[in-house]
Amino acid sequence: MSACHNLDNKINDSIKPVPSYTLAINDDNTITLEVSKGIYTPYLYKGKAYKRNDTSTIEVDRLELNRLVLEGMNQTYEEQESSNQNLSFLQLEMELSQKLGNEKISLDILRTLGLFKNEKYNNAAALVSDKNQYLGIDIIRYGRNINELMERQTNDFMSIFNMYHQAIDIYQKYYCYEKIEGSRRIPKEIVPKEAFREALANALVHRLWDINARIRISMFADKIEIVSPGGLPSGISKDEYLNGKYFFLRNPIIGNIFFRLGYIEMFGSGIKRIKEAYKDSLSKPNFQIYENSISVILPAIDQPIELTEDEQAVLNILISSPKLSRLQIEEKTKFSKTKTIRILNSLSKKDLIHKSGSGPNTKYTNNK
Repeated sequence: MSACHNLDNKINDSIKPVPSYTLAINDDNTITLEVSKGIYTPYLYKGKAYKRNDTSTIEVDRLELNRLVLEGMNQTYEEQESSNQNLSFLQLEMELSQKLGNEKISLDILRTLGLFKNEKYNNAAALVSDKNQYLGIDIIRYGRNINELMERQTNDFMSIFNMYHQAIDIYQKYYCYEKIEGSRRIPKEIVPKEAFREALANALVHRLWDINARIRISMFADKIEIVSPGGLPSGISKDEYLNGKYFFLRNPIIGNIFFRLGYIEMFGSGIKRIKEAYKDSLSKPNFQIYENSISVILPAIDQPIELTEDEQAVLNILISSPKLSRLQIEEKTKFSKTKTIRILNSLSKKDLIHKSGSGPNTKYTNNK
């Protein structure tokens, strides 16, 4: 009983606000502590907040602590009052006029869009305003390798819509062309335009805007890579993100405006639409998720991919019989376990097959 009393005092003295918990003494004289999920986040231990990082516990920095405080208040960064209240919205007015037929922008329209609350502009309003304090997009076009820098453009301190359109303009300049077939000029795309538009819009809508960093777009002859600041929002798993089974928006006000203007479709469908743009191509998009960034790699369509005879054999099996285990593939190819694993890893790196499950339940499917 005294042990429970001491533990109870330590929790109440060290953690603020005091969490909801229960203590129970078991028959074997051990103590069971059950802590319920709290709603008043963040919970501080001796005035500091901590988080898990792999197998260790580390203190969160001031910026992340601010995010935790907002999350505990059920608020987002874009909802907070902007430090700049002298904003103009000519670009937004033009967007609304072209897409929705609105004439002049008004405070009532800004209120409806969630940009003007309590007689103040919020950070979302600053993002769509003509001039602001935000770093936007850094676009670099490379030659044969990263040592050959052909062109660079940074789009900062402007409306998020200007950032979007200027990036689209550069894409169209280098990745769209016309091919003459008989008497017709057929438009062609090196990288699918729909995939680039979705990846760009997703980067703008889902990125963290409270950090001093740019979205980075690297353009190569055979691919485009878009890197967005900020990992996945809390509560969304990697599988949910990759399969488009999430509906949480990190920036819901901006997301709603992009949706109204038709720059994004149904929330959470961006990844599916990017994959759909490559459905008839051997090359496939690649998504890399890190703690502080998300990278989307859009390869040129129908790029030749070199395969060994054995790799082609395994790929043909997965095309005709999708969702096989490694053991089933071994039985069909008569390859050894080591050889099969090596081939599967190689095909996975080339993004030609997908691995799902774990342990004995691991299955492989083709990405065609």
